[in-house]
Amino acid sequence: MMGSIVTEVSTLGDLLLRAAETHPARDVLVLPDERISYEGLFDRARTVAKALIAKDVKRGDHVAILIPNSCEYAISLFAIALIGAVAVPLNARHKAAELGYIIRNAQAVALLTSRHASDPVDFPAVLREALTGDASPHLRHRVLMRGEGDAEFESFESFAGQADRVPADAIERLRRQVRVRDPAIIIYTSGTTAHPKGCVLSHEAVTRGPVERSRYRLKADGRDVVWGSGPLFHIGTMAPFIGTVGVAGTFLTDSYFEPERSLKLMVEEGVTLAWPWFPAIVQGLMSHPDFDAARLGSLRQLFIIAPPTLVDSVQLALPNTEVIQGCGMTETAGLFAMCDPDESRESRSTTHGKACPGVEVRIVDPETGDDLPDGTLGEILVRGYNVMDEYWAAPEKTAESFTSDGWLKTGDLYTRLSGGSLVFGGRYKDMLKVGGENVAAIEIETFLCTHPAVKTAEVVGRPDPRLDEVPVAFIELAAGMEASEETLIAHCRGRIASYKVPRAIYFVQAADWPMSATKIDKRALRERLKQGTG
Repeated sequence: MMGSIVTEVSTLGDLLLRAAETHPARDVLVLPDERISYEGLFDRARTVAKALIAKDVKRGDHVAILIPNSCEYAISLFAIALIGAVAVPLNARHKAAELGYIIRNAQAVALLTSRHASDPVDFPAVLREALTGDASPHLRHRVLMRGEGDAEFESFESFAGQADRVPADAIERLRRQVRVRDPAIIIYTSGTTAHPKGCVLSHEAVTRGPVERSRYRLKADGRDVVWGSGPLFHIGTMAPFIGTVGVAGTFLTDSYFEPERSLKLMVEEGVTLAWPWFPAIVQGLMSHPDFDAARLGSLRQLFIIAPPTLVDSVQLALPNTEVIQGCGMTETAGLFAMCDPDESRESRSTTHGKACPGVEVRIVDPETGDDLPDGTLGEILVRGYNVMDEYWAAPEKTAESFTSDGWLKTGDLYTRLSGGSLVFGGRYKDMLKVGGENVAAIEIETFLCTHPAVKTAEVVGRPDPRLDEVPVAFIELAAGMEASEETLIAHCRGRIASYKVPRAIYFVQAADWPMSATKIDKRALRERLKQGTG
């Protein structure tokens, strides 16, 4: 049938092999100071895979990765996949206590890390603190993918030298045994619980959607050159990287985000698709003196999740680029909804896409689970090939997160419009109850961002003896702009309902936001309120 899309499901190892056979000399990953071809990535991943086998790492074993964006990160990820082991990417921003918990909880048998001048911290030192005593009884091997080894961390030369003990056909045999529904990756995500939860994602979950979108919805004429701003341990960057490999494209990134470096890389490499995702990244690019839409003439599409005012400004600044909003989370292996090609500019600014092909969504009353009519705010449930299998080693949390018929209870609030477009309404836990009225924090945040001095707004509830709780806002002002607490509260009065007006404003510098991966950590903001240190 004309226009039909062929569903293809692959393992991570097969994706790399196919691209290495068809475009061996093409760059798969490019950073400002390093690059690697498909042939080079496959050869080096195969060496690491053989070394892991020599270390008695078996199919299904968990192998942790604590490496910033780099060629070594990609090598590690695909080496683990080639032998049917499961990669556990670790958040490079996590402290020793968090890393120790995840390595122990994931039952990782091996750890691949880095000692390099460009690393944001001394990873071996942090890990040494994290792994004191018997904190990780399963962990047998600690390997440096780059940097000098020592008594606790084996050098790469020593590690890779053991690959010669394993016959070449061992990798081929193991790769072909991997099933598409086998676990590929466990990504730990922070939530309302005391400890991060490990989302178990299958090969199908992490490859099918990204590759299908790259092949059909986002395909460039000729070679795809894709830029991702975030860390590869985050699904928001890992998914487009995997999609890029699926079409033998070139993925651009960096070990950290700096607008000048990013713009230079995109211009020099001829970027066709960009995934800046978050407002701070987009604002950093557009406000930089080097930003020039004419120099980004090859940029066909750009993904963003942001308030309408910022999306509007991006569409004005890049009139020849399709600006796309979407919905996603770690538990759904990234995107579960995105804008259609024929959507209007207004729709792209005010809505967050429609359910991706093969993915089902429902909007329900979070208290009763009953389906709600279009136009009503409720919890979004998701079901499909992309949904995680479980939270690792947490059967109770898994059971709480799924309905009896397999729908993932996301905890996110959305409104579905009559045409199928979804509008994000914040987290259910970010729904304030002000004097009996339900108030979505994101509604207040979006309105605060209409003030020209406001760059970022985060709203949380403060306990109140009369109204249960009231909204307060944490604000980062735009560079060179000034505004007082009284000015911003006055901006809201008379323009939004009185019970939605923030009762207090706390100003935050860019470096002082508490972060979890790529998001501002509202739990930490609430804790600041409790301690009176807002």
